[in-house]
Amino acid sequence: MDGPSPVPLPGAAFGEAPLPGRAFDPGMGLAVARRTVLRPSDAEDFGRVADRVAAGNMALAGSAADPLEAVRLRNAIATGALITSGRHLQHGDAAQPSRNMEVFTNCATAGASFTKFYLLLNGAGVGRAYDDALCPVDWAEAPELLLHLSPAHPDWPRDRAALHRFGLEFGLLRWGMRAEDFGDVEEADVRAFLARELVHDLARLPADAVLHRVADTREGWARAVEVLEALAFGRARGRALVLDLSEVRPLGAPIRGMQGRPASGPLSLLRAFITLRRDVIEAARDRDPAGEAMRPWEQALRADHILSTEVQLGGARRAARMATKSWRDPGALRFVRLKAEGGLWTANHSLMVDAEFWARLGRDDDERLTRHAHALFEAATACAYVNGEPGFINGDRLEDARTGFARAKPATAEAGSAQYRIGEGAPLLAEVARRAATADFPVTTNPCGEVVLHVTGGYCVIADFAPLLACPVPLDGLVPGAVPTDLAAQWDARVEDAVRLGVRFLIRVNRMDGLYAAEVARTNRIGIGPTGLHEWAWARFGLAFRDLLDEARAAPFWDALARLSAAAKEEASRYAAALGMAAPATVTTVKPAGTTSKLFGLTEGAHLPARRQYLRWVQFRAEDPLVADYAGRGYPVRRLETFPGVAVVGFPTLPLIQRLGIGEKLVTAPEASPAEQYRWLALLERHWIGAARGNQVSYTLKIATERVGLEEFRDLLRAHQPHLRCCAVLPSRPDRDLGYEYLPEEEVPPERFAAIVAGIRDPGAGEAVDLARLQCEAGVCPV
Repeated sequence: MDGPSPVPLPGAAFGEAPLPGRAFDPGMGLAVARRTVLRPSDAEDFGRVADRVAAGNMALAGSAADPLEAVRLRNAIATGALITSGRHLQHGDAAQPSRNMEVFTNCATAGASFTKFYLLLNGAGVGRAYDDALCPVDWAEAPELLLHLSPAHPDWPRDRAALHRFGLEFGLLRWGMRAEDFGDVEEADVRAFLARELVHDLARLPADAVLHRVADTREGWARAVEVLEALAFGRARGRALVLDLSEVRPLGAPIRGMQGRPASGPLSLLRAFITLRRDVIEAARDRDPAGEAMRPWEQALRADHILSTEVQLGGARRAARMATKSWRDPGALRFVRLKAEGGLWTANHSLMVDAEFWARLGRDDDERLTRHAHALFEAATACAYVNGEPGFINGDRLEDARTGFARAKPATAEAGSAQYRIGEGAPLLAEVARRAATADFPVTTNPCGEVVLHVTGGYCVIADFAPLLACPVPLDGLVPGAVPTDLAAQWDARVEDAVRLGVRFLIRVNRMDGLYAAEVARTNRIGIGPTGLHEWAWARFGLAFRDLLDEARAAPFWDALARLSAAAKEEASRYAAALGMAAPATVTTVKPAGTTSKLFGLTEGAHLPARRQYLRWVQFRAEDPLVADYAGRGYPVRRLETFPGVAVVGFPTLPLIQRLGIGEKLVTAPEASPAEQYRWLALLERHWIGAARGNQVSYTLKIATERVGLEEFRDLLRAHQPHLRCCAVLPSRPDRDLGYEYLPEEEVPPERFAAIVAGIRDPGAGEAVDLARLQCEAGVCPV
């Protein structure tokens, strides 16, 4: 009797002969590739990027790796149909099996400050729940924190110029003080600071002092915080902890694990601990005028911000964070107001809410929780109407909470990885795990909201597929909505193959060694999601945004998306079983897709085009040679005052969807009503995320507050927000300062757009020609 027929290996639609790498979008696409993705050996060829990324990922399968799948995967990546994510494009190569998983995860969650710091240092964004119940460390009980840096260290400030720089970096001098204005008085102040804040003789320490030498690795930096936080949890007040930073490599030394990016040196970490000592440990021991001490959850929030700031300034990544808090907590109102008071800029703040919260807003009884819900909603929306925070995450709608899977997690702490074994912090993590078992919300999200993760720790292992870029013929030869039947079949097959290959790609990542190995084994969580949805809808189906909101008219699009969702979940279960792994708890998502989409000019994830033509500001380290290069070629460049050491370069952007001939049917984000955008998200949740095994759609809904008042804003949230898993809302008004020095997209009128493009002098003739062509296609040719 014949057995079941073997399941065909996905990817046949891409073939086995090497396909050429897709060209980066001129201007911003190439700039992002140079900043984030490309290595010298890539020679600015995305095909070479695909070679190394596919090789590294397939190596994770070990003996189960199929050479046929390897070449098909390589082609799917090279065409852009499976873009994966910026993390994989940056770090992926044949050495991947020997590296730690954190480098290949987009985001994570953490239950302690030291694990959060470690994850940030690895380049992940990190979410953390600051519920009262989940923050057991009282930093007021920390030991006396003493700090040492050897005067022999290259970064020790010796001469007047170094003392001047030190004074600026540590906020001891007037902002922007020039070297020529740094006199004897200022020098004496800086030297006094060094004498006061540092321990200079390690031979004369208190008898019971704990001396910890900080190793020159990401693990070493995190271990220093672990030792301090563990002592605070153990109520070691009255003892002394000495952190010796002398082994940390000097400023500017290359970090091999980050493609040679320059190290931030010991002064960055020194500044973090000095600030932590002053603004958290000492502040927690003080009382406010009402006699109240800072609560542990706020201590944790402030400690995490301080540590994250140094990751941001160190250039490892933007240090993205999500800070959430249960709406039931007594301190929730304080949590709401903290962000409005300013300063805590490294985290997005959101309230974890549920059906009971929204129901109580419809009641007018005098119960304590009802009054609390009303007060919280009024305060939160008043703040959010100004700067978009805090948001509202429906914790009871998140997959693991809805199914009860989160409550099934054992209340035990993770042991760590081969690269970072948990040491002194183990009792703290065990206590957080014990408390999480009965927390209001055992799950939260990553900073961008697209993946559900346990509050004690988990990873976002996610990737993008771009259905538009799976088209097997040049895009300029297409007639939108009138694709020949045979071409449509080839295109559709490639899209499905990209999804299936992407699912397998992500499951292999979950075989890597990581801090949260037990949680990864338990959940095998992944997230595959589309980007460039609007371009695909237009080119393949002839449907623009408002057409998609008519579910019947747009049935071919929504049916295709639902089939792809089912294919992703089927492939996930089948491939996991073949590898002896758990079926992934979640499979589908839509991530922000910023880096990957910019490479090829696509709309990002589920988002509408930001503008018809605009400047897209991209962050760089101010010292990055690319900044001066772009400035020399005429691109707008600004140094940020609120983020010292960071510059932004403005790239004139005409969305690819404009170049596909959509014309007047284009709808930009500011032009879509809030109700239209909420319907779009609801349809994506229904057809792509699905009824089971789905994460969330990451989406920032922009509301034009010159047309929507505060009360209407509140009505919109109450009408729509309860019915989605999550959605960020950002007020948008041209003449209103939202409290940010810059926003990623700046709309510019056609005449200014033309002038900026005309002023760009690019040595690459192809880029220059393309820029001029884009300018004319926008209808703003200066000729």
